Amino acid sequence: MSARGLVLRAGDFSRLVAPRALATLAGLALGLVLAMLVSIALGSTWIPLERVVAALLGAGETTDALIVGQFRAPRAFQAALAGACLGVAGFLLQRATRNPLAAPSVLGIVDGAGLGVILFLTVFSNDHNALTVSIHWQPLAAVLGGLALVALVFALGARELAQPVRLILYGVALAALAKAATTTLMITGPIYRTSQALHWLAGSVHSAVWGEVALAAAIAAPLALAVALLARRLDTLDLDGDSARGVGLPLLSTRAGAIVLAAGLTATAIAFAGGIGFVGLVAPHLARMLTGRAAGPGLLASALVGALMVVGADLVVRVLFAPTEVPAGAVTALVGAPYLLYLLTRRSRADG
Repeated sequence: MSARGLVLRAGDFSRLVAPRALATLAGLALGLVLAMLVSIALGSTWIPLERVVAALLGAGETTDALIVGQFRAPRAFQAALAGACLGVAGFLLQRATRNPLAAPSVLGIVDGAGLGVILFLTVFSNDHNALTVSIHWQPLAAVLGGLALVALVFALGARELAQPVRLILYGVALAALAKAATTTLMITGPIYRTSQALHWLAGSVHSAVWGEVALAAAIAAPLALAVALLARRLDTLDLDGDSARGVGLPLLSTRAGAIVLAAGLTATAIAFAGGIGFVGLVAPHLARMLTGRAAGPGLLASALVGALMVVGADLVVRVLFAPTEVPAGAVTALVGAPYLLYLLTRRSRADG
């Protein structure tokens, strides 16, 4: 550690991290661990934290191992993973577009994924309102739907990468179309399809299993590695276009790479946790308040804050509405929507 902070090195990559940012990241990581332990401990019966830790380590009573290992831990880990993916995706989009209001939903990823799920439930439902294929294919439908809509946004706005605001407008327009198609299919579909879709669209992790957690982690890992490789360029994205090119940044390819990675992380999150809203918008703002504008700490803080938001939201709905299963996305929307209004008001005042 130098006098100014800790120097992180990995091959040719090195970065100086300020002591305040390090302390903040350590505090967020500790808070996330505690939140996950409490989330696992809480349920129809309270399991003391020391027994939760023992069960997670493969020790303790058989009953604890069953409840913790099979029912509660996958839910907590899925919530943390989805929140981290959404937090990082929001950070990348806000840097790539230089717009603090940018979030995964504005590029239509969430609505595209929702339409993919509805089409899956529509095409593979029979006359008895039952699926003709396994429900485990539903996440794939969500990923394909989200990525298909992003590909369409890029196809229409490929020439607009120098002006990312126009790219966002394409995303907003296509998201509206996807939402309209989703609503139409839900209204005209059987009850099974509608209730199933509504639950997924609201965002929930209550049915998470280890297989889905492992699959989501396997998809997110290479995306996270790519984000780490891109991170050294993200600080330069804060500059205007001419200045960024002046210091040698390949602006358009960096911007496109950030958006593609954000799309992949968002699709991964919502495929396994549903349409949890506002995390990608709020988490980068809170991270910036805590760690400053440096990209490296900001990315890590966004991931931790996003994970804390979803784990906390899932914990809140379990406490307030038990035994009814209310989607965690309802809580993130209650927090995120007022924050969006606050950002819009502040931006309006800043613009005069």
